[in-house]
This record gives sequence, C-alpha cells and structure tokens, in this order.
Amino acid sequence: MWRNLSRSKKLLSTAAATATVGSAVYLYDQQQPKNRPFGLLTRNGIVYAEADPTKDVKPEKFWEAPTRSEMIKKLKNDESGEAPFDLLIVGAGATGAGTAVDAATRGLKVALVERDDFASGTSSRSTKLVHGGVRYLQKAIMELDYEQYKLVVEALHERKIFLDIAPHLSGQLPIMLPVYKWWQVPYYWVGCKMYDLFAGREALESSYFLTRSKALDAFPMLKNDALVGALVYYDGHHNDARMNVALAMTAAYHGAAVANHCEVTDLIKNDDGIITGAKVKDVLTGDEWTVKAKGVINATGPFTDGLRKMDDEKNTEIVAPSAGVHIILPNYYSPRNMGLLDPATSDGRVIFFLPWEGSTIAGTTDSPTEVTQNPMPKEDEVKWILDEVSHYLSKDVKVRRGDVLAAWSGIRPLVRDPHAKNTESLVRNHMINVSENKLITIAGGKWTTYRAMAQETVDRAIEVFDLKPTGPCRTETVMLMGSKGFTNTMFIRLVQEFGMDTEVAVHLANSYGDRAWVVGSIDDPTNKLFPVYGNRISPNYPYIESEVRYAVREEFACTAVDVLARRTRLAFLNAEAAFEALPRVIDIMAEELKWDKGRQEQEKQKAAKFLITMGLPETKAALA
Repeated sequence: MWRNLSRSKKLLSTAAATATVGSAVYLYDQQQPKNRPFGLLTRNGIVYAEADPTKDVKPEKFWEAPTRSEMIKKLKNDESGEAPFDLLIVGAGATGAGTAVDAATRGLKVALVERDDFASGTSSRSTKLVHGGVRYLQKAIMELDYEQYKLVVEALHERKIFLDIAPHLSGQLPIMLPVYKWWQVPYYWVGCKMYDLFAGREALESSYFLTRSKALDAFPMLKNDALVGALVYYDGHHNDARMNVALAMTAAYHGAAVANHCEVTDLIKNDDGIITGAKVKDVLTGDEWTVKAKGVINATGPFTDGLRKMDDEKNTEIVAPSAGVHIILPNYYSPRNMGLLDPATSDGRVIFFLPWEGSTIAGTTDSPTEVTQNPMPKEDEVKWILDEVSHYLSKDVKVRRGDVLAAWSGIRPLVRDPHAKNTESLVRNHMINVSENKLITIAGGKWTTYRAMAQETVDRAIEVFDLKPTGPCRTETVMLMGSKGFTNTMFIRLVQEFGMDTEVAVHLANSYGDRAWVVGSIDDPTNKLFPVYGNRISPNYPYIESEVRYAVREEFACTAVDVLARRTRLAFLNAEAAFEALPRVIDIMAEELKWDKGRQEQEKQKAAKFLITMGLPETKAALA
C-alpha cells in the first residue's frame, strides 16, 4: 500500500504521524528540567556567572606523560627481549587512537605508531560536527531505507557518548535551516522532529520553529528577502585535532606505547606468512627497529592501501579518496552560537556554515582526488563555497575572497569491500577486513562513530589473534584526558588563580579541561598589571607561550607544525597569523628541545611550506 502512494502523500502521511508523536514529545520535553547553557549557576531563577566551589576544585596531583624517548624505548621490545605487544596499531588518527584507547582499557598490551603526527591527516580537517547525518535521515525517511535508519540511530547514540566523555572539547550547537517557501515548513519540521525521535532518550535539546523576525534576531546576517522562517535543530560540535590528541594521551595514560613521527617501513612475517610485527623508523632521527606484536591493525585512513600493498602486492585497492574543502571566515559572518545548514546547494550538495573557535567555518565540497599528505584546496572549490554562502547572507555582508583567513582540503577515505560481489560499490559506513596474512584493516566511517568502529575492531582482533583481555569494552564511560575535573565555570578559577585574560582562560579550559591547571603552572609572566599571566603568540587569538611548552612536555609535540596546527589550532584559523607566530614558536621549542640553528631553519621552511596548503600566499611563505 505504501509503495502505491505518491511521494507527496508519503510526506503528508509522515508529517501527520510525526506531528502527533512530536506534540507528545514536546509536552513531555517542556516538563523536563533544562540544562543551563555553559553550566551557569542559578539562585531564585537568576543566573550567576561564578565558579561553583563544590565543583571547581584544583586537583592535587596530575599524571605526567612519559617522554617520547621513553615511549620509543618501550616500543623496542625486540631488542629488549620483552614479550610481544598484543596489538600494534598503525595510524594515530581518530580511528587508530580510538582503537588504542579501547584495547588499552581492556587490559591489552598496545603499541600505537603514526608516521606524521596525531590528526595530521583527515582527522584534523573535518567539519567539526558530531552528528547523526541529516542526509542519511532524509534517505531513511523518503526511501524507507532501514540500513540508513540504523546508521542514523548508531551515530546519534555515539554522539551522546562523545559529548559525555569529552565535555571540554565538545558541546551542543543549534543549527538553523532557513525556510524561503511555505511548503518547506512541514517538510523540514518533520525531518527535525524525526531526528529528535531517532535519538530517543539520548536526544539533545528539542528542535523548534522560528518565525521570520525571530530567525533574523538569531542570525542577523541572514538574507531576509522572501524569508518565511527557520527550523533549528541541535547537533554536536568539537575541536577535532585536540580531541585526537586527547585520545592518544588517554591511550598512553592507560599503558599504551604511543609514538608520533614513527613510520612503518615493512611488515614482519613468520614462516607461515602470518604478520608478527613491523619494522619502524623514527622519522626525526632515522633510528630503526622491529616491533613484535601478536597482531597488526591498519588504521591509516586515506593511506590504507599502502599498508595493504606492503602486506601483499596483490591486494586490491579499496580506498576511493574524496576531497572536502573548508574555509575559515571572520567571526562577523555568523552568530557566536548558531550554525546554518544549506541542505540543497546549487549542485545538490550539503553545506554547513558554523561558528568554530571564535571564527566561522564553511564547507564542505566533495570531489575525487589523489592521496597526498598535505592536499591543496582548489581555488574553484573555495570560490564555490563563497558563492553558496553569499546566497544566504544579507546584502550588507559582502562575501569577499580576501576574507578567507584559511582554507584546507581533507581527504575522506571512502572504501570498497574487497569481498563484496560488486567491488566498485562503496560501503555506506566503515569496513573491517582481515587479509590472508592476518592484517586487520579498519577503514571508512566518520568522527562521530570512531568509538563504535574501535570497539568493533578490537572485538575482531581478539577473535582473530586469540587475545586475552582482562575485561570488556569500557569506552562508553572512560573519560578522556582532561575531562574528569572539567566544569563549565572552571575558567573563572583560572582567571582568579593565575591572573590571566578571560578569553585565554576560557580557551584553556575548553582545550585542556582540568589539564589547564598544568598549563597554568608553567611560567609565562606578562610583566603587566593585567593580565599577569599568558603571553599570546598571536595578538588576536588566545594561544599563549606556555601552551607551546606544555605541548612539547606533555603531548609529544615535535615540530612547529605540530604546535601551530594540532596542539593550538592557529594554522587552521588564520594561516598568516600562524606564519607571523612561527618565529616565536620555534624559539620556544628550541629552548625545550635543544635545537641548533640548522634545525630551527629547517622547521621554519617546513612550516612555511605546510602553511601554503592552509591558504598562506606563496609570496609570503617565500619570506621565511
């Protein structure tokens, strides 16, 4: 009967059903206690921005991370004669680092190596959303696709866990869908309410409709010509590279041997051809050694096929790389706490327009590309994003190419299942493959579902390699590094304790959680009346010099790019500001790591080359 209905009748039927259920949900929702934004305190219904003395307590002692040299010594288990690792995980992006956390918290002996740096690839170049997927939702409803429905429900479940285990790095974000035709109101309303309902008890704030005037109040930059109103729904957002670093450090905290800038140059096999480890090279020193392991997991994202070919040259290529370009615009392009979604761009793609780290991020594109370590954003794709953005903004906002502060391209590793009947078709989510030589490959997926992917991968590894964990998967409740002592008002204590600028304090709390106390314990006097603490490495951004020292001492930062792009996010926010901060960052790192003049010059040239891929004009990079 359903198949015989026209598309419009299906939509109206769905709308009617959803309206009934949605009304019940709305009435229930109104009776529930609301969480105050930013965790502000209330007394007699009045909100007070002050630290809660029962929660914002400075921890007495913090865990000190092992040095990188200590980690590398741990990795040299072949030379030391120690027992092999249970798992050697290659690739320390979101999936690899997440898998290391999962395995380590089950009591397994884990090694994690990364050729470049944590989040140096796709994991730092995302749209910064933690979401169920509105495109999947549309297909699930309109095509009655149960598989798409399962994808959405799984992602919404993972979204809730994500926000719970890393509250300092993630949060809720309202996203507006502007409506310019009256018939779109019930269509979008149904979609938003279904999104709420699919999340069930793990839903964020309820979606709602805004009249034309209210929509313009919430998003003043919006084009008001023919505007009918807007729907607003909630999703998660996060600081992706900082999240990745937190995962790597959490794995280290739970006993994993973690090392960045260490490349796998070959796989080791026994007489039966089964993989028993890998040859590893320290990219920074040239030192080489063998890591023995009961099993090896390939979590190298876009570079998946390289390791598969290392296992067996006959292995078919499974990655279909797709480039996604994002741009950063000044903060006046969007409200501070409201994003915007265009679900139907000129070529049918979806584009997001979101506040992020005090600026505005817009993207993404989706086009075939070649796999490279630092892909360049194409000028025509940057122009396309600007054109699409201009369609939604008021005439008062002139969208200019010169306003682009940074632009980057990330490679999304879409994958094919080599065992599928149609090997050309792409898998919808992620794929786990076990080769004949027992190399486990985990590929595909997205940031939101990294934890579920990791759990599934470790489950498979335990089965394939007959491992003996001491307990079950715990990652639904394991808090990531910095989360345990974090509260939304701890920045006030930081201001009071150290005399730092409020903007800097908020940034430190939201980037490091309770580890902000460790950052603040590193000397960084300004020699001013106020702020007393925290010399900025760039005048218009809240990153301070003590963060650079902390990154080296506690987060394995080894290069200037590690600091500018992935410990701080300056390279992603403003390529020219990052270039201007480069000399001071190198000076600080030289003090910490005892670099000579030659190494300092090398760092300057490599960083300038990297910043070109982030939007820095080549003429300015040549001044390095």
